[in-house]
Order: sequence, then structure tokens, then C-alpha cells
Amino acid sequence: MSISFRQAKFVTSAFDLSQLLPDNGSEVAFAGRSNAGKSSAINCLTQQKSLCKTSKIPGRTQLINFFELDQYRRLVDLPGYGFARVPKKTRNHWDQVLSTFLLERRALKGLVIVVDIRRGISDLDRMLIDMMSGSLPLHILLTKSDKLSRGGIKQALDDAESRLSGPDQSVSTLSTLNRQGLELLEQKCREWLQPG
Repeated sequence: MSISFRQAKFVTSAFDLSQLLPDNGSEVAFAGRSNAGKSSAINCLTQQKSLCKTSKIPGRTQLINFFELDQYRRLVDLPGYGFARVPKKTRNHWDQVLSTFLLERRALKGLVIVVDIRRGISDLDRMLIDMMSGSLPLHILLTKSDKLSRGGIKQALDDAESRLSGPDQSVSTLSTLNRQGLELLEQKCREWLQPG
């Protein structure tokens, strides 16, 4: 059964663990710092301009958003992390919800960690990579690659690769402007979402 990312449609949002969709099928989640380009990456992958709401204001995605590809497979847009203006109580709530979701959700087959290529892997990204190591395959997606020269892209890729620690961890770049790197992202998501 082939996967068509273009068929993605919004299903529901969850603020709490009790609001999550049933834990079955296969999911790929997208995580990253606020404003790293998560929503834009999902829009690029699905080739739908406004499937995910994008914003220049950091911390806009405050819910876990589910997008269905078919009855068995979904993409999940997670709230951005590391944005100081979010109240501490909200931050604590999300830390708890996200860590439970990422560590205990059986449907989750892979995690794309979205990183602004100009900023590189932050301490918060590093903590997430460390937390997930060994429990879930990871892919570091360096977005906004059109903002750097070829040499800059190569350096950012080398730096990200040097921080990976296992065979189920990989890295690639993406420009949502010219779709450079889109094929690699599609390939990785397909690999995770295929049954068996």
C-alpha cells in the first residue's frame, strides 16, 4: 500500500494525553525548537501550503496536531520547545505530556527533529536526542538550507552527523523554498511508516 503525503488531512488536536487519538497504526512526529520550521516542513512534505499553520511568532504550535495520511498512518506536529514567553506552568505541562507521548506511544515509529540550519543543534535539541536514543529512530532535519552557502551546508551537516550516536539516527537538509532535500525526507518518513 503506497503512501501519499499529499492526501494528508488534519484530524484533531490534543492538549492532554486523554485527548490523543487511539494508540494504533503508525505515526511519524515532528519536534523542534519554536520557529525552527516544523510546520513549514510538514507543509512541504505534504505539498499543501496551509495544512499546518505557520507563524513568525515563536511558540505558536501549542497543541499536538494529528494529520491522517490514511486510516493506518499519521504525521504528528508537536509543540515547539525552548520559547521563554510561554508561562512556566504551561512549559511544565508540555514537558510532561511530550515526554510521555514520545517515550510511551507505541504507534510512534520515528521522530524528525527539526533544526534551523543557521542555529545548529541546541542544548534542548541535544537533550531530546539523548532522551530518545535507543528508544526511537531519529532524523535531524536541518531546515532553511537556502539561507547558507554550499560550504556552510556541508559544515552544518558534518556538525550534526558528529552528534549522532546510533545506526537508527540520520540527518539531512531541507529548503521549503526550492524543495531541495524533500525526496530524502519523504524516503525517511516512508521507511518508518511502511507496515512491518
